[in-house]
Amino acid sequence: MKNVIKILVLSSLSFGACDSFLDKEPIGLITQDQINTEPTESSVTSSVNSSYQVLSNTLNIIGEWNWLGGTVLRVDFIIYDIASGDMEKKWNPDGDQAWMDQVASFNFTSLNGAFNGTWTYDYEGIARCNQAIALLEQENLAAQTGMSPSLQDRLLGEVYFLRAYYYFELTNNFGDVPLLTKPLENFEQAYEVAGRVSKSLVVEQIKADLESAAVLLPTAKYSSEAEPWRVSLGAVKALQAKIALFEEDWTKVLQYIAEIESLGFYALNPHYFDAFEVSKEYKEQEVIFAYNHEQGLNPNKGNGLGALMGWGFVAPSEDFLAAFEQGDPRSGYTVNPERQLIHKLLGSTDGEYKGNDDSPGNKIYIRYADVLLWKAEAYLQQGDINQGLLLIDQVRARARNTPALSGLPNTGAILPPLSNKGLSMEEAIAALRQERRVELGFESQRFNDLKRWGIAKSSLTALGKNFQDYHMLYPVPQGEIDKSGGRIGQNPGY
Repeated sequence: MKNVIKILVLSSLSFGACDSFLDKEPIGLITQDQINTEPTESSVTSSVNSSYQVLSNTLNIIGEWNWLGGTVLRVDFIIYDIASGDMEKKWNPDGDQAWMDQVASFNFTSLNGAFNGTWTYDYEGIARCNQAIALLEQENLAAQTGMSPSLQDRLLGEVYFLRAYYYFELTNNFGDVPLLTKPLENFEQAYEVAGRVSKSLVVEQIKADLESAAVLLPTAKYSSEAEPWRVSLGAVKALQAKIALFEEDWTKVLQYIAEIESLGFYALNPHYFDAFEVSKEYKEQEVIFAYNHEQGLNPNKGNGLGALMGWGFVAPSEDFLAAFEQGDPRSGYTVNPERQLIHKLLGSTDGEYKGNDDSPGNKIYIRYADVLLWKAEAYLQQGDINQGLLLIDQVRARARNTPALSGLPNTGAILPPLSNKGLSMEEAIAALRQERRVELGFESQRFNDLKRWGIAKSSLTALGKNFQDYHMLYPVPQGEIDKSGGRIGQNPGY
């Protein structure tokens, strides 16, 4: 029973009977018992590495084919891309996995597996981070393991960032959530912390974690040249900027982006698809933070989303396809409707990884084009239309100069600059929103953009979706409420 308790508190805030999918320890998890008995540099590093794992699209790292529970793989493509109206569940609609359709139409309840999935993944990540942080903060760790102070600091900075990221996702999806900052050892401790705290307090913790991470991480593009996938100082600054963006603190957005730019590590790639091409991973200039998928490992570390695409999942909506300007090369690099390929998510333009449950394509969370568009938005919101449009034009120019996937030459008429058109503030804001949609399509940004801009209801009801005001937050999974004995409350409307 001791191991079952540990799995329960690591997987989520679960307080009831042992769910069958929790009887199996998540792949790659290093337990507190294993690292406390006689910690080594290797076991400490493995504990940190396990904190990254729930950012992956690897299949079945939590549970075994629990589709209805939303835990077969991360559900970002459902709760962000399908919900936004950019993505459809399948190329040919059918009744398979109807719970995804319920999210698409906003006709869901708190029993829907999508919300259990994101809650479970995020709290699994937080539990792993808390475990690693508690270990790394031990005063005698260096003496016990022989670990250098610089490595100890770097690893601690990484998990502070990861915990901040998981909580940032939770607050955006659920609002007030339980706040855990230490490992839980038993049901009594878990019960004590059950209950939601205000989003503002959670955001304070997020900001504190990021400030700590920024001090601990080295000033380098890659925290580890041997493992360039690790959290970097640039990733920390970017998440700080994104939080300021969501809070509409435009001065801080520009401040953090200036700090990113002063590092000199990032730029727009010359070619739009370079950020997504498997063969160019960690050789390009734009990706700031991504999860590193690798194929052929045991246990698996590949991108399982390719397998779903092999079964016909993940398709563009007609409204999304119509959003691209005539001749925009980004349309072809994002999706090929004729061959039913989503190039950006597969990591190639030839369909090589479609149907592959162990494909190597990384999952991108933050890239520099996104950051530039945050900067443009901040300038526009401060009234500097020209500066904002010039930044948008940089993103458009890169797209314009990217050769069409078809091999046909681009014409000079496509994607013309916007800064010389005399746009009003309203027109400039509309242009920014349009540019974010086509530049970042299928990167799980659109739904949160619609919400923070205050246009989710108007945009989604125009697409025929049943979006109501209370859908600005998703429901807390009913199972978590039940297991907490009601100490975790539900969001209004559900």
